[in-house]
Amino acid sequence: MKLITAIVKPHRLDEVKTALQDIGVHGLTVTEASGYGRQRGHTEVYRGAEYQVDLVPKIRIEVVVEDADADAVIEGIVKAAKTGKIGDGKVWAVPVETVVRVRTGERGPDAL
Repeated sequence: MKLITAIVKPHRLDEVKTALQDIGVHGLTVTEASGYGRQRGHTEVYRGAEYQVDLVPKIRIEVVVEDADADAVIEGIVKAAKTGKIGDGKVWAVPVETVVRVRTGERGPDAL
């Protein structure tokens, strides 16, 4: 199994959720996040004063999937989140040793 984590722009969340549902992902976790990459934030003007925004708002999406489904899920997220502009985000996958469904005690693939 793999834990796939994606950091995307907040306005792309609905597209990513739809893409994951179309692939057959049954559950996901979404967290509000902030950070920066190469863009190093941006400058905004508020009430005539210019100031630097160092941390850009992002959304962190996490899903656990079978190894065989990992590439399709990653591609689906990338396709749905891509705007072609700087700050589109990142997606990565890491191995998962054990998954347990708390309610039933099921383990492994049955717990997904």
